[in-house]
Amino acid sequence: IGDDAAVLRLPPGHEILVTTDFCLEGVHFRREWHPAECVGHRCLARGLSDIAAMGGEPRAAFLSLALPGDLSQRWVDGFLRGLLALAKKYGVTLAGGDTAQSPAGVLADIVVVGSAPKGKAITRAGARAGDVLYVTGELGGSAAALAQLYRGRRISRSTFARHFAPEPRLALGRFLRERGLATAMIDLSDGLSTDLHHICEESGVGAEILAERIPCDRVASLEQALHGGEDYELLFTARPGGKVPKKIAGVRVTRIGELTRRGVFLTRSGRRAELAPGGWEHLR
Repeated sequence: IGDDAAVLRLPPGHEILVTTDFCLEGVHFRREWHPAECVGHRCLARGLSDIAAMGGEPRAAFLSLALPGDLSQRWVDGFLRGLLALAKKYGVTLAGGDTAQSPAGVLADIVVVGSAPKGKAITRAGARAGDVLYVTGELGGSAAALAQLYRGRRISRSTFARHFAPEPRLALGRFLRERGLATAMIDLSDGLSTDLHHICEESGVGAEILAERIPCDRVASLEQALHGGEDYELLFTARPGGKVPKKIAGVRVTRIGELTRRGVFLTRSGRRAELAPGGWEHLR
């Protein structure tokens, strides 16, 4: 920071990965619910999770921040503490950005630049019928937290850590890419049901998942695990003969189904039904 533009150096033989995400007050957070440090952490975690879903290595971040004129310096300092603490943990440099005054509410746009060896980044389009579906961690914790907050209840940040301080699965994504295990991958930002449809659409396949195999967070219901967003776990596919470990980088990995030729279905208690995308969708 200090010049008109940032100069980025990538390792030889690598391609650049670029992702951008909005973090909007009233949409992605509320100041009365989320401490400033959590907002900063979550803002960067969104971008880092996208890099993880490509099997990449984050290199730098750019933050454009629009702030209402009556916002306290204390809140801004807390936001930056949360963001920079996560950046330091994963070796990411805050390399630039912009600031402006917002007419109403906080608006943050985070750009994260990463890299992956040429031709090795994992996309959503490499899966085929017969591949096995896996998910990392536990699902539904963030949606469960929001359900409690909407009811006006005070909740513990430690109990609902996956909502307040999600951890991007960067080491896990790199492991899958380095060993050539994942054929397609996406991070679960919009919800399992919706993000599964994204993989199926890009790869031109269908899917069938088993309800009893979905790893629900201990505070979440099955519906929250299926349709709740902002878990930032990874959903990936692998060839049937691929030896996918049950735990990678200390994170549980669960087989939840397989890819088919067409349609997306959920089997629950022996009954098979179509699974529509029920997660988050802007402008719906």
